[in-house]
Amino acid sequence: MFPKLVLTDIDGVWTDGGMYYDQYENEWKKFHTYDSAGVLLCHRLGIPVGIITGEKTHIVERRARKLGIDYLYQGVDNKLIVAQKICEQLNLGLEEVAYIGDDINDIELLRSVGKSFCPSSAPEYVKKNVDVVTVKKGGEGAFREMVELLISFSKELDILKVYNANL
Repeated sequence: MFPKLVLTDIDGVWTDGGMYYDQYENEWKKFHTYDSAGVLLCHRLGIPVGIITGEKTHIVERRARKLGIDYLYQGVDNKLIVAQKICEQLNLGLEEVAYIGDDINDIELLRSVGKSFCPSSAPEYVKKNVDVVTVKKGGEGAFREMVELLISFSKELDILKVYNANL
């Protein structure tokens, strides 16, 4: 069954996990454009996408707005509670959710959803708690890989047809 909601962490999934600062106190994050196609694929399937992250930055807010992310929660201590809140709004159970995370603060949610993923760069103790470890590392398109894998798991969906839908 294809999930009815896709949730994701940011740092270490959409980014390489690095925190970059310049001498003028500006913060930088590098996002891979592959991941934006993952959001597009979800939206073409009518699947909402949500970001749940422990950090709180304008950079993530800007990226989420640009991509039309449906739910954005930053500065989160307990990701499971936030995921449950989103599921309540959508009248979904956690078993209808796919989630990708990469660190210790993701494990509780990873264990609770219907399909769980982590990037190959995640620590071993995270990898032991997911259904699928992506080939891609964080910051190299791991989110998109997750979405493409979800599509490939579904016998009714073809990735090229999904990508070209509504053009």
